[in-house]
Amino acid sequence: MQFPESWLREFCNPPLTTQQLADTLTMAGLEVEELEPVAPPFTHIVVGEIKEAVQHPNADRLRVCQVDVGQGALLNIVCGAPNARVGIRIPCAMVGAELPPGEDGKPFVIKVGKLRGVESQGMLCSAKELKIADDHGGLLELPADAPLGQDIRQYLNLDDTLFTIKLTPNLAHCLSVYGIAREVSALTGAPLKVPAFPAVATQIQDKVAVHVQATDLCGRFSGRVLKGVNTKAQTPQWMVDRLARCGQRSVSPLVDISNYVMFEFGRPSHIFDLDKIHGGLQVRWGQAGETLKLLNGNTVTVDKKVGVIADDSQVESLAGIMGGDATAVSDDTQNIYIEAAFWWPTSIAGRSRRFNFSTDAGHRFERGVDPQLTVEHIERITQLVLDICGTRETQVGPIDDQILNIPAIKPVTLRVARAVKVIGMPLTQQQCADALRGLGLQVAEGEGTVTVTPPSFRFDLQIEEDLIEEVARMVGYNNLPTNPPLAPITAKVRHETERSPSAVRRAIAALGYQETINYSFVEESWEKDLAGNANPIRLLNPIASQMSVMRSSLIGSLLQVVKFNADRKADRVRVFELGRVFLRNASVQNSDTTVEGFDQPMRVAGIAWGPVEPLCWQGKARNVDFYDAKADVEKLLAPRQAEFVAADHPALHPGRSAQVVLNGVVIGHVGELHPRWRQAWELPSAPVVFELSLDAVIARELPVAEGVAKHQPVERDMAVIVAESVTHGQLMQAIHAAPTDGLLQSAVLFDIYRPKADATGGSLAVGEKSLAVRLTLGTADATLTDAQIDAAMNAVLAHLGSQVSARLRA
Repeated sequence: MQFPESWLREFCNPPLTTQQLADTLTMAGLEVEELEPVAPPFTHIVVGEIKEAVQHPNADRLRVCQVDVGQGALLNIVCGAPNARVGIRIPCAMVGAELPPGEDGKPFVIKVGKLRGVESQGMLCSAKELKIADDHGGLLELPADAPLGQDIRQYLNLDDTLFTIKLTPNLAHCLSVYGIAREVSALTGAPLKVPAFPAVATQIQDKVAVHVQATDLCGRFSGRVLKGVNTKAQTPQWMVDRLARCGQRSVSPLVDISNYVMFEFGRPSHIFDLDKIHGGLQVRWGQAGETLKLLNGNTVTVDKKVGVIADDSQVESLAGIMGGDATAVSDDTQNIYIEAAFWWPTSIAGRSRRFNFSTDAGHRFERGVDPQLTVEHIERITQLVLDICGTRETQVGPIDDQILNIPAIKPVTLRVARAVKVIGMPLTQQQCADALRGLGLQVAEGEGTVTVTPPSFRFDLQIEEDLIEEVARMVGYNNLPTNPPLAPITAKVRHETERSPSAVRRAIAALGYQETINYSFVEESWEKDLAGNANPIRLLNPIASQMSVMRSSLIGSLLQVVKFNADRKADRVRVFELGRVFLRNASVQNSDTTVEGFDQPMRVAGIAWGPVEPLCWQGKARNVDFYDAKADVEKLLAPRQAEFVAADHPALHPGRSAQVVLNGVVIGHVGELHPRWRQAWELPSAPVVFELSLDAVIARELPVAEGVAKHQPVERDMAVIVAESVTHGQLMQAIHAAPTDGLLQSAVLFDIYRPKADATGGSLAVGEKSLAVRLTLGTADATLTDAQIDAAMNAVLAHLGSQVSARLRA
């Protein structure tokens, strides 16, 4: 909101400088965004009158003027303005005057000079040359009663400052100059000039029949008929100037009066051309298909959610937003109908945005306007109409006031102890009561409590916290104590058996993955298809229709990233995410970090798609597979060794996926994307993905120092024939379980052989395979003998035979 400081000081004039006043308002919650002077600096420019204007002897477009500036002698000034004529009063820059700086930033100094051979003793100025308006059509013409010789800054009140205030929605009572003056009075103790609204005498009894059909739209409707007004009258310059300094251009006297009272007291109103109203008025909700041409020239179509004012033949106005063109006042208007109403904020909020525009009226009504002063404001508008547009034939009718459904005023109680706790500083009950009384509130004190009955203009005071905020504003935010924290500040030292999430991120990034961050809101189909979750946690108010549930897996989010890159011709993607998932869990109780009935664990997931390595000269590219993802998981968990157990997962290929088991606990899954989902997402090859519990990945084992072995270990290779169904895990489990008296240190599978389908003979039968294993044997006590080595090898072979039916390959 923008307004001139001089207008504010007419209602309340505290002994503060402009900057101090701005700081006081800002610290009370009325943020002053900008202070701007009405006019730039200039000097020695006074009111002058052209006494004579003759054609320049040597120039067709110049005139030689004799100008009276109240000094006795006339000044000879050459002027090229088209409206330079005898009898008008204009700003005159005398010799030595400094005009506002030009584009070079330097002031323009007026000197005695000659124009086409004629001496000029000054300069006659336009509004644009003074930089108080953009109009450059000619000299700035002043009223005929402007005092000659008076400084133009004083006459036009140019030593004024424009305040631009940014208001929060709960401070709608400050959307007027008087509303802000009321705050200034409360903050500074300066007296407030309370306006009077004397009733205007009536001469006729004419009324417009108004039927309010929707009381949930309009709670109060007041109106008055005026006949015989002169709409061709000129809006007074003081009103034009004040409107301009509020950011509102002058339109016509009646429109200007309505806008002026809105800026003055915060109540929008509307003036109809009475002769264009057909019958009476109905205040109701719109009907489907009804159209209205607005004052801004737009034609809109309303429905049952938009309030309107209609007559017997058509819709005439958008309720509380903008009037219609059909009943707009014009130069031919003689009879008018003034309307002031209380519109419920919920019935106005958002309506103008449906039609892609906003208005000052809608801005105020959707935040709330005082429902009690409709009659008084009509009296104010009526008096201004009579002063500006009144004639001898003007007749005033009575005010028709219908009070139907206005907000009930409910007392609100403030507990002083609660205010002290919330504000964070010691306050007495007297301080709280005085602060609220200073705002013009009706206060009743109890034992440790202050009860306020809000006035009608403070419709925002509804709960105790509203009163606490008012107390804090009046005490002054700058007066709140700055107490240092009493608790000792100590760094949270992570246990050495854990690594930080940042360390996990660095470890995955070192494997060639890039981090991505995704929404926790996902499509419901992802949960059903990729997580097997038929009952996801739904959002009450999703930000988009395709983001309606909370995710229980990170796979869908990563798969979406792969799809996004694949659609843009990326051929290789490796991304990961650390994020939270959301699961239903009835055992979870409410706490500072948990919500009853919902588990929110952290997960780490990665996805790889495309070639293992970027294209290079060394050989043919190979796409990532299950074992690449499995290797990445093993590196991430190292030095701990996880077990990979074949298992099904809704998102993964049934034959190429596994559970990740660590210390007997399932911590996640790894595998290739299911062919069904690869086809559904239109991916040319299958990505591989892993998803693990972050808590399990963060945990780590402490290294234990061991001495260097003094005796060299022994390596022996063994090739055994087993059934095709025997897995690597079963083989390793059988080898390590063999009774080798502790000599077996490690076993590594290094070769797998399967005969070709058309091969005949040999030691392998159909359905068998050969597995070659390298065994490492050793002891810390002594070098192994051949007998010990042979005994250990025989024990391993015997145990393989009994456990997996293995036989030594010939």
